[in-house]
Amino acid sequence: MEKKLTRLGVVIAVFGVAFFVAAGYAFVKTQEGNRALNTFSAAQNVKLAYNDQGQLLDHGDPAAAAAIMNLLTNEWGYATSAGDFNPNDPIVNTPSEYMYQMATISEHTLTSTVTLPADITDADGNIVAHAGDKVAVNGRYYADFNFANPVDSAVRGLAWSPVPLALIGQLGVGAATATSLQMALGISGLFAGVGFMFVLSGLGLVWVARPVKEKVPAMKTAPVATTA
Repeated sequence: MEKKLTRLGVVIAVFGVAFFVAAGYAFVKTQEGNRALNTFSAAQNVKLAYNDQGQLLDHGDPAAAAAIMNLLTNEWGYATSAGDFNPNDPIVNTPSEYMYQMATISEHTLTSTVTLPADITDADGNIVAHAGDKVAVNGRYYADFNFANPVDSAVRGLAWSPVPLALIGQLGVGAATATSLQMALGISGLFAGVGFMFVLSGLGLVWVARPVKEKVPAMKTAPVATTA
C-alpha cells in the first residue's frame, strides 16, 4: 500500500511540474507580446495629456476629458482600470488607454460640425443645402444617418470619413490585444498555482506513505527486594 501511494504521489508531482512548465511558457510568451505592444505604442507616440493634479485633459480642458470618459464608461459601459492611467507613462499602451483614445475620436466626431463643400440636390434636382452650410453631426454614429436623405448622406461621409473609422478600428485591435495579454498573464499565474497544488499534494502523499519505524517502548522492570 505504501508503494502504491508513493507512486501516485510521484505521478501527481510530475503533473505539477508540467503545469509549472506550461506557466513558464505562457509567461514568457506574454512578456514577448507585451514588449512588442509597448514597442509598437512607443513608435506611434500617441500620448494622453494630464495636468499637475493627474487629471486627464483634452486640448487642455479637464471638462472635455470628463465628457470623453462619460462616453466611455456610461454610454459604452466600459469598466476602466485606474491603474491603466499613469501620468508618468502617458503613451497609450493599456486596454483602458486604448479605449479612452477610441472614445476621444468618437466624441470629437459625434460633437463636430461639418461644412458642405458643394450644393446638395435631391432626386428631382432641387437644391436642398448649399455649399458652405454647416451641419451638426448631433451625436449620430455612422449607422444613425438617414440614407434616403441626401444631406444626411453627405454629412455622414464627411464626419465619419475613413480616417476616424480606421483609427477607431486600429485602437480596437490594440485594446483587444492588451486585454488578451492581461488574460494570458492571469492564465500563467493560474497554471503556476495549479502546479504548486499538484506538487504539494504529490509530495504530501510521498511523505505520508513513507515507512515509519515504530519505537518499541523500553520495558520497565520492578525493583527486586533484597534481604538485609
